[in-house]
Amino acid sequence: MLYFIVARAIFLIYHLEQSADLTSGEVLNTFLYGLRLDASFAAYISILPFLLALLSLVWQRLQAATAVRYYTIGLLALLSALLSVDLELYSHWGFRLDASPLQYITSPAEMAASTAGAPLFLLFLVTLAIAVAFTFLYRRAFDLRHFKQYFNRWAASGLALLYAALLVLPLRGGWQQIPINQSVVYFSDKPFANHAGLNMPWNLMHALLKYEKSSHNPYQYMPEQEAKERVQQLYAAASVDSSQHLLRTERPNVLFIILESYTAKFIESLGGERGVTPNLDRLAREGVNFTNIYAAGDRSEKGMVALLSGYPVQTTTSIIKYPQKTEKLPQLSQVFEQQGYSTSYYYGGELEFANIKSFLRNGGYDRLIDKYDFDPSTYNSKWGAHDHVLFERVLQDLKQEEQPFFSTVYTLSSHEPFEIPIPTKFPGTDEEAKFRNSVYYTDWALGKFIAEAKQQAWWDNTLVVIAADHGHPLPGGDPNHVPRKYRIPFILTGGALAKGGMQETGLGSQTDIAATLLAQLRLPHSDFKWSRNLLAPTSSPFAFYVFNDGFGYITPSGTLAFDNVAQKAILTEGAVSEEQVQNGKAYMEYSFEDFVKK
Repeated sequence: MLYFIVARAIFLIYHLEQSADLTSGEVLNTFLYGLRLDASFAAYISILPFLLALLSLVWQRLQAATAVRYYTIGLLALLSALLSVDLELYSHWGFRLDASPLQYITSPAEMAASTAGAPLFLLFLVTLAIAVAFTFLYRRAFDLRHFKQYFNRWAASGLALLYAALLVLPLRGGWQQIPINQSVVYFSDKPFANHAGLNMPWNLMHALLKYEKSSHNPYQYMPEQEAKERVQQLYAAASVDSSQHLLRTERPNVLFIILESYTAKFIESLGGERGVTPNLDRLAREGVNFTNIYAAGDRSEKGMVALLSGYPVQTTTSIIKYPQKTEKLPQLSQVFEQQGYSTSYYYGGELEFANIKSFLRNGGYDRLIDKYDFDPSTYNSKWGAHDHVLFERVLQDLKQEEQPFFSTVYTLSSHEPFEIPIPTKFPGTDEEAKFRNSVYYTDWALGKFIAEAKQQAWWDNTLVVIAADHGHPLPGGDPNHVPRKYRIPFILTGGALAKGGMQETGLGSQTDIAATLLAQLRLPHSDFKWSRNLLAPTSSPFAFYVFNDGFGYITPSGTLAFDNVAQKAILTEGAVSEEQVQNGKAYMEYSFEDFVKK
């Protein structure tokens, strides 16, 4: 229990900037409310020592003290290492350590690249200091060798039944009917305060136990039929017959460019910082700029499914982990393949990352180009080929590509650790400055690519679709649930565009891009039932996104962020009606139910 109290203090100190936003009462409450989960996990890890001590009463040759000593020291080392991992991952992900890293277990190098800027020496010192200090404390005060039994061992064995009951009580969190869960520490409207109250190893254990449960829907706010009807009404409100037509050719090539972590906060044409993305801003002015689009989630593999399948994102898991489920998803590449298009996918990193390759294979791409198709001399230190190298390969291949083609290009240089092969544009060496410079570099590479593409024979018959896979907490360090973190670019440009210089301000989601694209090409998109045409009038525009065990639901009248653990809204902006709350819950429930049934 003492260990967990100290670990919580370390968490608050490590994230001092966010802790500073808490009142002294809220800081105190993180410890008070956290005690129940601390006691619960302490009870779990006491089960084995309890059984060993009990067994030693009837089998005196058993060296229980020695066994418990090794068990305790090993546990302290493991928990201290996990504590350090949790400290840094929270800085990047905005939620406490859970089963999410298991999604990337087959790509350890890429997972490590996500936190390449971590202060490893400091984290090592934290791990070593807390493990050594508590090992010393245990040996001096709590080691079983300090204790003697002074009563009959058979009487003690009987008394142990009472002790076993007392062990179960904190383990399940009390006498209540429902066992303890994370919601017991959710006392504040500030997510960070609630997160600080969580017992990290308890949270991890709970997540691991439910990790593979993809056959149960935990989000059941209302009868399933009501949720279904509410969601269907949202999509029925869109008119599929009266769409603007922006193209001057019937069967254009389609070049779909996905930009890694491109947040609207860095894009001037979306109200962001000036000068970070001059080329993207120019393309926005020349083409059709959708200015009110939100990502469906905050991870690359989730954004991939939202963009290419028009499918909603799951919170604590991802459909991309389950190839048997992604087989049942529609994909843009499948539609174009059926229409006689040649299809290709380009990425400078490893396609095995987060199980993306199985998703793309299910999409039926003719060619998949990844890290191992590039010269190692063009790699950055962690991920793979730099973005300008990627674009050069695309430019070279498209000269020989059979037309019409559908080609997807996914950048990577604006991902941590934000390494770039050109001189930095903006001053600073902190994480935000590195991120800003990496976005500028990718924009430079994109601008160079587009300039050369305009000289190619295929350009005049090509529609270019540009969108981000997700947003980013930086700049500003947005908490996980804040909508500003999810706003992203979506631009249509290219020689096949008949109308340019347009700005579409309608509210929409990343999942809507698939249907919007197919509607422009007058191709069937009824299989993309979670995607709506953004250029068709609707009486119910909305954007839906998920964060860790919660959702955001945006309408023209207001913005809602709902935390499923706390079972309440943690953010409301504008006029959020009860109807909006119910529609958001319905979308969360029905979309996850669809995932379960896949």
